[in-house]
Amino acid sequence: MRRFTASLALAFAGLAAACGNPNDLANATITNVETSVTLYALTGTPIATPSAYSLTAPATVRIDQGAAFDFAFNIDPAGQPVLLPLFVLGLGVTTGTNAGFIKSDQTFESILDAPRNGYATADTVHIAVGDVYVARSRVVCSTLGVPQYGKIQITAINLDPAVRTVTFRVLTDNNCGYSGLEPGLPLR
Repeated sequence: MRRFTASLALAFAGLAAACGNPNDLANATITNVETSVTLYALTGTPIATPSAYSLTAPATVRIDQGAAFDFAFNIDPAGQPVLLPLFVLGLGVTTGTNAGFIKSDQTFESILDAPRNGYATADTVHIAVGDVYVARSRVVCSTLGVPQYGKIQITAINLDPAVRTVTFRVLTDNNCGYSGLEPGLPLR
């Protein structure tokens, strides 16, 4: 009996190792793709222009059409461009996981995996051209109760009062439970 139990345990260990997925997730089915996005400031621009971004869609969002987004862009009273996570806008949850950012000193290309913790969720994020951030969404994967992840690099900011925009490149991983941030199907 003891020999059978040891053999069974060894077989289960071999199966677990063969899966190669430490989180026991289903295989990723959504390809990570980089895109370029332009947002308009919350203030001083027409309401019909998108001021917010949803990492989970991924898409720009007009804030007059709901709060299904993760952050918005604005220019603060001092004239500085900022990103505003949901919690800063009064739309985040008081307990649990909120959308947020981690500023990175790595290049956009070299960020291959998003950290699970350490995101600034309750602070205004001052931005400049060239800044790179890892971003976390609000919780959207209801079956797993987890956020999704992405990376952003600020490529242009236009503070002209007639324009008031930010442009950034973004790559998101929209596979629930995954945090891989390289193009293609994520492995993690």
